[in-house]
Amino acid sequence: ELTAQGHAGSDWLVRQLLYELDYSLQANRKTKEGGRHPDRDAQFQHINDRVSQQLRRRQPAISVDAKKKELVGNFKNGGREWLRRGSPHQVRVHDFIDASKGKAIPYGVYDLGRNRGWVSVGIDHETASFAVNTIVRWWKEMGSREYRQANSLLIVADSGGSNGSRVRLWKWELQRLADTTGLSIHVCHLPPGTSKWNKIEHRLFSFISRNWRGQPLLTHAIIVKLIAATRTSTGLTVRCILDTRRYPKEVQVSDEQLASVRLNPDAFHGDWNYSILPHSRPR
Repeated sequence: ELTAQGHAGSDWLVRQLLYELDYSLQANRKTKEGGRHPDRDAQFQHINDRVSQQLRRRQPAISVDAKKKELVGNFKNGGREWLRRGSPHQVRVHDFIDASKGKAIPYGVYDLGRNRGWVSVGIDHETASFAVNTIVRWWKEMGSREYRQANSLLIVADSGGSNGSRVRLWKWELQRLADTTGLSIHVCHLPPGTSKWNKIEHRLFSFISRNWRGQPLLTHAIIVKLIAATRTSTGLTVRCILDTRRYPKEVQVSDEQLASVRLNPDAFHGDWNYSILPHSRPR
């Protein structure tokens, strides 16, 4: 504007004028969560009540989610660790995926009653099949041993992603889980836009990130080892495996397949809360 009026100016002069007018350089700040669903608080209370009831019955209740995907290789990993002065890890300047090593996709199961974690590290795609297969592995290796008299399983999950409330494949795979185990599967989804309140985020994933901070995730084996080494003063322990299976993204569930799912929506927000019952109990 000054230049248009015939005045000579410089970047320094413009900055000085902006400072005097109480302007400053500022970055974006994440504060907008979008529209708040009117039943958000009621859903949180519903989830809390369901979890409390499940645990009082000494039945398993778990929180599930996928952790942030990680590049495998000599890449920068946020945070700092103790090393000899002047000898930091030397890592790549650019974060371009190493085709020979690929990526790591951690999907976790957190046992709300026992303070135990299970993580499968995938190498392919984050799909509903991968998510439910992680729950299957947890049940076979940990859950069925901890809850020998279980007849139901409560799952708390986000509303989006591979375990989203509208994902057909998620419900189809849960039906297979119910039929295989004989468990009645009860699902409660967190309201949209509230994934940060999922218990697994701050009771499991945050400690995994703290445990491997500042360490380049050079191989899948190192990632599995670092996750499995996660411990807390409150008694959290974690088991971790590498899942090398392939999970194609193009899998579609037909109307006929979906109709075969024994899906029972709850009276309150059946889109967020529902049960999937086994077709028959295993003998």
